[in-house]
Amino acid sequence: VQLQASGGGLVQTGGSLRLSCVVSGFTLGRYTIGWFRQAPDKEREGVACIMTSDGSTYYAESVKGRFTIFADNAKNTVFLQMNNLRPEDTAVYSCAADDVGLLTLIAAEYDYWGQGTLVTVSS
Repeated sequence: VQLQASGGGLVQTGGSLRLSCVVSGFTLGRYTIGWFRQAPDKEREGVACIMTSDGSTYYAESVKGRFTIFADNAKNTVFLQMNNLRPEDTAVYSCAADDVGLLTLIAAEYDYWGQGTLVTVSS
């Protein structure tokens, strides 16, 4: 089971980025995929998650209305569209999979993790 996140980069305040999480070794459709981020000297924070079985989503309050998570099950890929980015969104973003399939942003519930991609938002 592998997850590979990509799409990070440097963007100005108010800009947009789309992150991708490509999964291999299992088929989307019964997993929950979550996006998490960790900024320097801060704890890891759950950002958004999606139940790929029915498309249900859940967001952290800090990103609600700005970020959108969606999946392309045929491509085994989950995306995180990030709009109206702020300097406080700067972090390493990682994706993870939970095979129980519940909507949760609790990192300990996730079984598989990919390496992160760095998002930097300049002011």
